[in-house]
Amino acid sequence: MAASEADDLRVAVREFLHANSSSSRVRELMATEEGYDEVVWHKMAEQLGLHGIAVPEQYGGAGAGLRELAVVFEEMGAALLCSPFFSTVAMAIPAIIASGDEQAMTDYLPSLVDGTRTATLVLNGALDTWNSAAVTLTAQRDGDGFRVTGDAALVLDGHTADLVLVAATSGTGISLFAITADADGMTREPLATLDRTRKLARIRFEGVNARLIGDDGAAAGALARTYDLAVVALAAEQVGAAQRCLDMAVDYAKERIQFGRAIGSFQAVKHRCADMLVLVEGARSAAAHAAEVADESELAIAASVAKMACSEAFLQVALDNMRIHGGIGFTWEHNAHLYVRRAKATQLILGTPDFHAQRLADLVTI
Repeated sequence: MAASEADDLRVAVREFLHANSSSSRVRELMATEEGYDEVVWHKMAEQLGLHGIAVPEQYGGAGAGLRELAVVFEEMGAALLCSPFFSTVAMAIPAIIASGDEQAMTDYLPSLVDGTRTATLVLNGALDTWNSAAVTLTAQRDGDGFRVTGDAALVLDGHTADLVLVAATSGTGISLFAITADADGMTREPLATLDRTRKLARIRFEGVNARLIGDDGAAAGALARTYDLAVVALAAEQVGAAQRCLDMAVDYAKERIQFGRAIGSFQAVKHRCADMLVLVEGARSAAAHAAEVADESELAIAASVAKMACSEAFLQVALDNMRIHGGIGFTWEHNAHLYVRRAKATQLILGTPDFHAQRLADLVTI
């Protein structure tokens, strides 16, 4: 994508979110059990085609890649969009594509692209790092199909997803399965969470009928790639949110008057804003590089660098934004705390900075 095209996409998404994901609307939606607006969900698919940006054209998508999708996630992170977009577009869709199962792609991708379905992915049931040894769900063959059993404690949008994809251990290894929302034996319970703008659920599978996607026992490699792609998308989201926090802090520093001067004229505030800028730009570079190499062998390394840098930058910038706002920044009425909550939550999911630092050390010394 040319720079001008990326700019056009960014402007279009930003204007859409400005109209449909204001802070007041975010607060309204985060108080609901569903956690998102179905009308806005369909508009994103139908008017902007966001769901299918990185989906091959033969399945209704635009045939682009993670570089283009990263622009969308940046803007969504900035707006704290309440939506199952991450679980559907950053996790479920890549898992289906990575499986190489042509029939599954034909059956599932078009409805995910046009917004008539939402989806999520259970990698290990804890919304944690990908590790095939940590998969706790099991699958047993039942005639021509399979039945999945086990508990998943933390699933993004698990209580509302129309399609639940799960990694489970079958007799031959790690396999990927698809379960529809109306399947018997699946119990879904929404959870109260730190980040109220992003919904989580606990799902229990009790011999649930499931459809195998891809080859039995051969999903580990595809799921490892899916995990890295999701990590990069999350890093891009963190960059967008961190930039919004920086903008909020700078705007307030220019407007807030103390002792007859804008607080932004004080050296301590200047230095803090400068440090925030350095963190944001460093995180942006790491996330952009990871998106650039999405189709290359160094994806895992770049993904860990991005997650480590972006997690630490976002949390620090969100906290500094709250501090620069002073007392008002610590109140429920101000939006600063919403970004702190998102920052802490995204720091923990899909691997902490400490995990990715260790993973990076292991990867570069192999």
